[in-house]
Amino acid sequence: MSKPGFDGPLIRLNDCCWKIPRSYKPGMRVDGLIYASDELIEQVRHDQAPEQVANVATLPGIQIASFAMPDIHWGYGFTIGGVCATDPDQGGVISPGGVGYDINCGVRLVRTNLTHQEVQPHLTRLIDELFKNVPTGVGRKGKYHFDMVELRELMAEGVDYLKRRGLATEEDIENTEARGRLDGAAPGNVSDRAIQRGASQCGTLGSGNHFMEVQIVESIHDADAAAVLGLSQDQVCVMIHSGSRGLGYQVCDDALMHLRGVPEKYGIVLPDRQLACAPALSNEGRHYLGAMRAAANYAWCNRQLLMWQAREVFESVFGRPWQELGMSLMYDVAHNIAKFEEHSIDDEQRKVWVHRKGATRAFPPGHSEVPQQYRAVGQPVLIPGDMGRASWVLVGQQGSMDQTFGTTCHGAGRVLSRTKAVALAQGRRIDKELLARGVVARSQGWKGLAEEQPDAYKDVNLVVDVVHQAGLSKKVARMKPIGVIKG
Repeated sequence: MSKPGFDGPLIRLNDCCWKIPRSYKPGMRVDGLIYASDELIEQVRHDQAPEQVANVATLPGIQIASFAMPDIHWGYGFTIGGVCATDPDQGGVISPGGVGYDINCGVRLVRTNLTHQEVQPHLTRLIDELFKNVPTGVGRKGKYHFDMVELRELMAEGVDYLKRRGLATEEDIENTEARGRLDGAAPGNVSDRAIQRGASQCGTLGSGNHFMEVQIVESIHDADAAAVLGLSQDQVCVMIHSGSRGLGYQVCDDALMHLRGVPEKYGIVLPDRQLACAPALSNEGRHYLGAMRAAANYAWCNRQLLMWQAREVFESVFGRPWQELGMSLMYDVAHNIAKFEEHSIDDEQRKVWVHRKGATRAFPPGHSEVPQQYRAVGQPVLIPGDMGRASWVLVGQQGSMDQTFGTTCHGAGRVLSRTKAVALAQGRRIDKELLARGVVARSQGWKGLAEEQPDAYKDVNLVVDVVHQAGLSKKVARMKPIGVIKG
């Protein structure tokens, strides 16, 4: 059922930011801030996502503001593109809705030393082999199987566990956010049902908006940063978008069930039950955080194994080891996660729980958590678009630390529900439309491509323009899709 538009106040602060004042709704502790251009804010007005931004502003312990990125759209509890930080020392809460069902859904970009001209004659075979060898779709099982003991080790150790199994390198780990592991993971907090769902799904792509895409560097916008990131014109790269699969979904589902009645227990009044939460320092809050971290580690392992399989396919198609093909991991970023980070608030350094739901960390040059090789230019930021237009590589900027707790957007953001997208695609062959744009697409069915057709998304170029202009992250390279596999 379609939701009515937002009729509350949206006050322009500057060319990139709009405010929902805390006076809009009883219980708001801070303002809501939405990053958008004039064109994008008109799309936002037709959604109820701004109401969710206002609702998040009521959470105990929230700091500075309830934020939304320009890819904002309706989500569970929090809007997609939602960001908030809560201070546990001020009763700050942790909310599963601020992380999402697909815990640590994220993106990684793999470089190659191949050019578009070298790959184009082999493109159809390459995409067919990727589709044949990389499991895609709902419930698909992969070739990597872990028993319960192994899976708990994997959830505790993250990508370090795969390195011990010969399925990751030290360089892979160095170029993954948080080195592919959140400390404090508690696999014992993950239910048997979640483990059963994840046992054979590590190394699988899943469905929905998840994909593996072969791209070319279409244009360079910052030559110095591109050189540091190892990107050059017409270079072929592989972008992978996936998360924690059924395991993460079940962890979130379990948490929401366990948190029923918990807000009332602690005297927390919520405008929306989907914001179910617990004080971060409570037993209930700690229990969820332990499980969430375990699922996040699983997700990093999932993307690592997806990359490993892509390397094997490239080896087969091009007849050379992946090392000779230059298939190194540029970076991996999470965009559905909560992390305990130090930020400057009211002129003092404080540690807060930063919820990023459909939002990407964007730490600036010089930050200690940026890999040493990228520290001069800032943390790589990967922004997937849609199958027909473009994706972007950016780098984090100081503005993200000054404004949004080190955060930028995560993608294009939907403008059509999946139901509406399917209705719009009736009588059409999306795969042939994409081929006419130079993109070879493979999917498990017509519906998967219909739901994810380019018209279902905002123009990622407009979204990226906002975060670039706002100083949250800086454009480095625009990536053009030439082949994609989906569930």
